[in-house]
Amino acid sequence: MRYPEEFFEFYRDKLIYPEAKPNAAHIALAKLEEMGKLKAIVTQNIDGLHQAAGSKNVFDLHGSVLRNYCMNCHAFYDEKFILESKGIPTCPKCGGKVKPDVVLYEEGLDDDVVNGAIKAISVADTLIIGGTSLVVYPAAGLIDYFRGKNLVLINKSSTSADNKANLVIHEAIGKVLGKAISSL
Repeated sequence: MRYPEEFFEFYRDKLIYPEAKPNAAHIALAKLEEMGKLKAIVTQNIDGLHQAAGSKNVFDLHGSVLRNYCMNCHAFYDEKFILESKGIPTCPKCGGKVKPDVVLYEEGLDDDVVNGAIKAISVADTLIIGGTSLVVYPAAGLIDYFRGKNLVLINKSSTSADNKANLVIHEAIGKVLGKAISSL
């Protein structure tokens, strides 16, 4: 991290939103998982809202603001610790710098998370892709691992994969999944 003071100012002000609440899509996906209809969620979001809605099997490709850790002793800290600390957060246990578990520029994705996402996608019989333009790689390339029967794309605008899908819905994912789950 080249400019830690500036980064943490930006991180606290622009990336951590403790007042944010899960929307209809997050809630619907958690309900589908609870019902045994959904096996995994793969997300590029770092906000932790899938977990807040109750989802358990979430692959956070870009990490999560909910997880922060000491770079020396690997002690875990939540987002509240970051928000309440001044300047560069330091570990009370060893004095090391505390780093958010989010992918920063020029950092690679966590191999375990990517491999878990690939496995979940490759064994799925139905893949629902929602709320993404499919232009951010390597995440956008994960669709290539899908071998199942039903590909569903839900996005407000068209994507490069629309022609591969069995069903395309150009609508907000929260609206679509909220209605779908209410009929179950």
